[in-house]
Amino acid sequence: MSECKRWNDDPMEQLIWVHERQSGLRAIIAVHHTGRGPALGGCRVHTYGSDVEAWTDAIRLASSMTWKCALAGLPYGGGKAVILAPPQLVGDARAAAFRALGRQIERMQGEYITGLDLGSLPTDMDAIRQETAYVTDTSGSLGATNDLTADMTAYGVYLSMQRAARRRLGSDDLTGRTVAVQGLGKVGSFLCGYLAQAGVRLVVADLDAGRVTRMRQLWGAAATPVEQIHRTRCDIFAPCAVGGILSERSVPELRCRIIAGAANNQLASPDQAEQLQARGILYAPDYAINSGGIIVTAAELAGESATHARRQTEAVPHTLDAVLDRAEQTGSTPAAAADALARERLG
Repeated sequence: MSECKRWNDDPMEQLIWVHERQSGLRAIIAVHHTGRGPALGGCRVHTYGSDVEAWTDAIRLASSMTWKCALAGLPYGGGKAVILAPPQLVGDARAAAFRALGRQIERMQGEYITGLDLGSLPTDMDAIRQETAYVTDTSGSLGATNDLTADMTAYGVYLSMQRAARRRLGSDDLTGRTVAVQGLGKVGSFLCGYLAQAGVRLVVADLDAGRVTRMRQLWGAAATPVEQIHRTRCDIFAPCAVGGILSERSVPELRCRIIAGAANNQLASPDQAEQLQARGILYAPDYAINSGGIIVTAAELAGESATHARRQTEAVPHTLDAVLDRAEQTGSTPAAAADALARERLG
């Protein structure tokens, strides 16, 4: 059995199903841990295949936020809101749904603080703000300014790639290396910028053809179909889209030496950590390296500046070092080492 945590055995403090008839809001709020402080975690807007799929996503994302905050040394726990997005969630209906979510968050009296995540926008956070103060990343806030949340997430991943390259490839100089980036949302696009400026050869994929075209025009990236990106021969594979990309089916098809990306919950199950280890692929655990965004949120809540958030993000590679050192010392996988270290820091 894997040493990694079994997500189904990791109970939540609260699981709230929200269904407001007037606005049509259907959402789930998962609060994993508040022992160190309020639960932080953004609001994801996604079209799920089923309610069970949404429920599972909320639970896994909330627990990952706890470990992310613990490894980053932040005085918060983990939570997550997911909105099950129907096609009609636009315009006034969208604003009404987010205000309804805000009313539910207000009823939680500060146990959960939300913010931006996949599919949500600063204007959505503005709607929540009309109902509660327990929200970050509103228009003009630190996190939303120049997309700082996404930028710092990408920056932490980029710095961690350098650290992983030093360990596995013998140098942190990425010039001439090939990196395959899966997912070109805000974080993936910022990451491509950092990598291109470091002299990396980029291979990219996204379901949105316009995003792919933009990376080709900006950085000379090569493009490949989404279903092929994980099979690209490269030095580093960077999953920056949805979770579960590292599965029993995909791991044998990988042709990389390092995995370091911004996506949450990249492992479809903990067993894939051992499969990667057996293949000699260095896995930089997602929540150990993609904490730049939550660092920005913590800085905003503490009244700190963007400069402070950037300095804090520059410590992310040191966290990865601690994880990989522990893995080497104990003979465990990096994923198991990250879990153990996060639980220790959680106290």
